Amino acid sequence: TWGQRHLRYLKEHHRVRYANLLTIGKLNDYLADLNEQAEELFLRLVKQMAEAEGVTEALKAENQMLWVQKMNNLRNAAMEIVSNELIYR
Repeated sequence: TWGQRHLRYLKEHHRVRYANLLTIGKLNDYLADLNEQAEELFLRLVKQMAEAEGVTEALKAENQMLWVQKMNNLRNAAMEIVSNELIYR
């Protein structure tokens, strides 16, 4: 999950922040909130990019392989954006 990725990042690159969240008992809430934000952003981005690129259900019905390829590209791009904006910061 997004929260687990961010946890690894905190442990490796922001040890003081990680320790503070752990000490005050807020780490799990923080990670759950971040996970929810990241998932919402990811889904919104994929939807917006699919609309912008014309990746529709009609395309899926016409050419499923092309649809899968385009959706995989969109999902990868969305993952990169979410990672840069929320996970690795």
